[in-house]
Amino acid sequence: MSLRVVQPGILSLLQDGGRTGQHRIGLTNGGPLDREAFDYCNLLLGNAKNCTALEVSFGGLHLQAQVDTYICVTGARLPLRINGKEQPQWEVLAVAAGDDIHLEFAQRGCRAYLGVADGFVIPASFGSTATVMRENIGGLRGDKLHAGDELPCPVVTSRKNLYLAPERQPHYSSEITVRVIPGYQQHHFNRLQQRRFFSRPYTVSERCDRMGYRLEGPAIECDIEGILSEGICFGAIQIPADGQPIVLLNDRQTIGGYPKIGSALSLDTARLAQLTPGGTVHFAPITPHGAHNALHLAQSFARRQPLLERHP
Repeated sequence: MSLRVVQPGILSLLQDGGRTGQHRIGLTNGGPLDREAFDYCNLLLGNAKNCTALEVSFGGLHLQAQVDTYICVTGARLPLRINGKEQPQWEVLAVAAGDDIHLEFAQRGCRAYLGVADGFVIPASFGSTATVMRENIGGLRGDKLHAGDELPCPVVTSRKNLYLAPERQPHYSSEITVRVIPGYQQHHFNRLQQRRFFSRPYTVSERCDRMGYRLEGPAIECDIEGILSEGICFGAIQIPADGQPIVLLNDRQTIGGYPKIGSALSLDTARLAQLTPGGTVHFAPITPHGAHNALHLAQSFARRQPLLERHP
């Protein structure tokens, strides 16, 4: 009882909510790059919050159902077809054994999430099913999907046909603003460097992946050349010797020695991870108090989002 992988696409990874509490042994978090889209996928399906789903980067995925179940696809805009017929995203859809499921290439954004009712049944590694290829851990064999892989999932014969109204769905733009919480090393960047960082646009480089997004733009200088390696938080913005910022994401290393000008607000890293090379990033400062308020407001807004139901 599974979904069989016919074509794995460019990069498709099994992810749950992420691996926590393992930094002490050198294991990073993993988990979905766009947490908002991942959470909506499970919410629409009526799953537990951190059920295992597929993160599909850029598209090109072809699955064949070998079980009757329900699926939902959220995140990047890409054509979704079941047995050749286009279907809506952000909606619970019934599939039957023998059905072909195609996720074509992304047209806006680049990370989509495909979930099944009750989640994929994958053994946990160090408390999580999150795939981190660099560490060869999680998912299936610690690797991306390959043709012929089987994704176990239970038979589910009843689910509400819930959907999120189009006007409530996230809009993925090629230009975003990332709010930055100052770090304790910010005073090592003088006012001119900080003004340059916060007033000029940066471009997403070709060197961006699940570890971090490397940006290209005005070089930022720091009055320290290096520091002793220390723990790295999610969203930390490192400034290496070439002055080009790197925003560290889910698969980042657990320690590092570059100075950091601050940390990106977690709400904004989801939008950052939907940018493709060539996308534009602006940075804006935010206080810790402002960051807490933004998180609470976003959580309150999400709770008030009505999930609608289609009736036969």
